[in-house]
Amino acid sequence: MAKSRTVHSAAFKAKLALAAVLEVETVSQLAAIYGVHPTQIHKWKKQLLEGAAGVFESGANRKRRAKDEARSAAELNKQIARLKREREWLESKTLPAD
Repeated sequence: MAKSRTVHSAAFKAKLALAAVLEVETVSQLAAIYGVHPTQIHKWKKQLLEGAAGVFESGANRKRRAKDEARSAAELNKQIARLKREREWLESKTLPAD
């Protein structure tokens, strides 16, 4: 029978990633202590380092980025709808294959 996947909390992931960044123990030692694969700890460490700038981002910048993302999503949805209409029109104009 297959082993069920363990779901770790955000606090646990942050704790291990921070320990890996600070090099309190080696990643292999952390993996052995906490029963997590070393590759997973490396992934969490990478996520921590990539997302660290967001901690210091101001609320105005977050709101502006959220608006930009929403605007981009709306534009993409319009383009998808237009392309679907074009495809349907082209399909209706083509001759059926025998």
